[in-house]
Amino acid sequence: MKIALLQSPLIWENPKANRIAFEEKINAIASDIELIVLPEMFTTGFTMNPERVAETMRGETVQWMQSLAKAKTAAITGSVVIEENGNYYNRILFVYPSGEVQHYNKRHLFTLAGEEKIYTAGKEKLIVDYLGWKICLMVCYDLRFPVFSRNSENYDVLIYVANWPESRILAWDSLLRARAIENLCYTIGVNRVQNDANALNYNGHSQLIDSLGNYIVSPQEEEGVFISEIDQAELIANRKKFNFLNDADSFEIKD
Repeated sequence: MKIALLQSPLIWENPKANRIAFEEKINAIASDIELIVLPEMFTTGFTMNPERVAETMRGETVQWMQSLAKAKTAAITGSVVIEENGNYYNRILFVYPSGEVQHYNKRHLFTLAGEEKIYTAGKEKLIVDYLGWKICLMVCYDLRFPVFSRNSENYDVLIYVANWPESRILAWDSLLRARAIENLCYTIGVNRVQNDANALNYNGHSQLIDSLGNYIVSPQEEEGVFISEIDQAELIANRKKFNFLNDADSFEIKD
């Protein structure tokens, strides 16, 4: 599967401007790409003002993602601020080329920024099926909590979208690699770059790691579209040779 990682600055709380900027980047991608990954809150930046920017599942951003997915014949994923039944969610959307949408609400809300006071946490883990791949979707702070992402479903790809600042980038790099190794899966991290309205600097480090912890796309610091390919046959071979998942402890997560 050919994948494009889009690492970009984000225009603060301006969904229309961000959609225009990302559309230009996406339209420049070669037509044989099969999955496009955008950052966390890619239409707004990591805002604690959802009342200013929240959309619905029938809103402009979802429709925009559906239109682009169909036009590019590629799935598109990234998180946006969604309002539903009076609650705000940091929701990662997975939009198929058909226009079908699946989603996961960020479970681990970032208490250092007060995210838990404003957004509602998700409960259900999501594994999507796409082109014969099983893909697990996660958002930013989820990266620090390996129990929830533990590969008990035998998924193939683990994706984290983020607004992860430069001051803590060592944790981002280290934990992404750990998640790939412990779950014997391809692991993708897509982060943003440049400053936000809170004077936080982001230096990206979007990356793609194989199931043994090797970089396919090493951490990138510049704005750009980083394209690479993952191989299911290689993943299966690694799991047959290193059958570690069969020895994992069983457990139950309780809220």
